[in-house]
Amino acid sequence: MAAPAALRRLFLLLGAGLAVTAGAVKEAAPGGNCGCGASRGRGDEREAAARRYSAAANGGGSSGHGAMVAIPGGVFTMGTDEPEIQQDGEWPARRVHVNSFYMDQYEVSNQEFERFVNSTGYFTEAEKFGDSFVFEGMLSEEVKAEIHQAVAAAPWWLPVKGANWRQPEGPGSSILSRMDHPVLHVSWNDAVAFCTWAGKRLPTEAEWEYSCRGGLEKRLFPWGNKLQPKGQHYANIWQGVFPSNNTAEDGYKGTAPVTAFPPNGYGLYNIVGNAWEWTSDWWAVHHSTDEAHNPISPYGSDRELGDAQSLCRGAELHTGGEHNHWLLFREDPQFLDELFTFSDVRELSAQGMLFHSSIDYWRTPYEKGPLSGTDRVKKGGSYMCHKSYCYRYRCAARSQNTPDSSASNLGFRCAADALPDPQ
Repeated sequence: MAAPAALRRLFLLLGAGLAVTAGAVKEAAPGGNCGCGASRGRGDEREAAARRYSAAANGGGSSGHGAMVAIPGGVFTMGTDEPEIQQDGEWPARRVHVNSFYMDQYEVSNQEFERFVNSTGYFTEAEKFGDSFVFEGMLSEEVKAEIHQAVAAAPWWLPVKGANWRQPEGPGSSILSRMDHPVLHVSWNDAVAFCTWAGKRLPTEAEWEYSCRGGLEKRLFPWGNKLQPKGQHYANIWQGVFPSNNTAEDGYKGTAPVTAFPPNGYGLYNIVGNAWEWTSDWWAVHHSTDEAHNPISPYGSDRELGDAQSLCRGAELHTGGEHNHWLLFREDPQFLDELFTFSDVRELSAQGMLFHSSIDYWRTPYEKGPLSGTDRVKKGGSYMCHKSYCYRYRCAARSQNTPDSSASNLGFRCAADALPDPQ
């Protein structure tokens, strides 16, 4: 029997902290293989907690639709000198200057992503591959009965045929009751396509971490060093014993609405927990301690591109609708100047050529980042994270996925240099 597409691809399961390459599996996060079982929690207590941490109780918007927050420029300490997960490249701590920018107040929701798909006819990579990874505890018995393969070191991750953003747990599941939850099963390429359509871009890792900290310096979490100040939950993470028992003490055994839980100091909701969030950067684990200004990858500053390449500002993108958007991409001088179709944009992003939709982003010399790679940086952790297993819901924590990867704990939010026109 042929292996599903999700197992054939290079696939880094960030929430699981496992690297899966060509059938080989290695553990990359704290905690061992502790078995697998269905999540469970007492329903009445879950409902009470969900009300307590709802948008209405915490000042969140009614839908979280497209709102952006102005993030003031400044200097902060990125990373840490006390890394919890050495191999993730959380260290060293270094001083980083970040220009002012805008950040989505909420993670991109199913409602927003549906508008994008309806407007463009876009198909996600999970839909094209025909499968995606889903946490076993969220699956029905009928779906599990059809699955005959798993990741040996993390049997709670199962490749599910038909799992995608519309059917997060595979056939028979739906997002109809979760339109205000974060969209899941979106690859980096999918996220870039959405951002381009919306006139936005993915945040750099430095921007993401700066905004995550909410104005606080050298704190573990966006709200401080205590996970639950005064017994209150500030993020949607795993409660109980992973993976066998999720008590859902915070009100949710899966994702929460994007408007749930208190915001951080910059007004951002669910910046850690709930769903992993893509950044624009290529993955690297070695960082300079030198003070940096707007560190960014994949390409470094204009002058670092070299003689063989030039920077093209303003290739026009037709999405098939009324609006055109602009892209920045690296091109060979021999490359013909032409208009790109929406599928061309996806191909450029897969090659690491597509950057983001800000026409004026290259303002100052940047610290040189990796020019290429196999993985993109993700931040924030997810509802599956627990200190014993995936302690990555800290501001400095980071992990990676290949750009075509998707899973049931993987989403994104957008950034921009200026507020885009409404779609």
